Amino acid sequence: MDEYTREPCPWRILDDSGGAFIMGAIGGGLFHSIKGFRNAPLGFSRKMLGSLAAVKERSPIVGGNFAVWGGMFSTIDCSLVYMRQKEDPWNSIMSGALTGGILAARNGVPAMAGSALIGGILLALIEGIGIMFTRLTAEQFKPQQPIFEDPSILGQSQGQAQSYQ
Repeated sequence: MDEYTREPCPWRILDDSGGAFIMGAIGGGLFHSIKGFRNAPLGFSRKMLGSLAAVKERSPIVGGNFAVWGGMFSTIDCSLVYMRQKEDPWNSIMSGALTGGILAARNGVPAMAGSALIGGILLALIEGIGIMFTRLTAEQFKPQQPIFEDPSILGQSQGQAQSYQ
């Protein structure tokens, strides 16, 4: 299952970190704009200013957290590709588990194990759904046998009936 559209490994880390930062910043911006709007004092202008303040304050932090996760995931993924000499869904699953465990290391071994388990399961679900969609949509690109017409009727025109003797 080769991916030819991805960057080579050293550049993939930067690419994935930047993409994760953007996703986190946009998602964090949406989430914190709603949260800031709800928690602001009454009045539409105050609520809008509260929403904007919450986005400016928290959205870059969420984006940075996503960038750290994405960078670590890609680094581990590239390391596994180098060590195993193949690119398959197992690399992503193991990368998700290791990333979850490493990022939870400050909270102790039980938290590391739980985060690793959740990271592995989430990436297994993502990879499984990707494989399922690939198989479902691959059917439309399957080569089909050409349909040949009966050569005995090629010389007749549309209006003539075929006579059998």
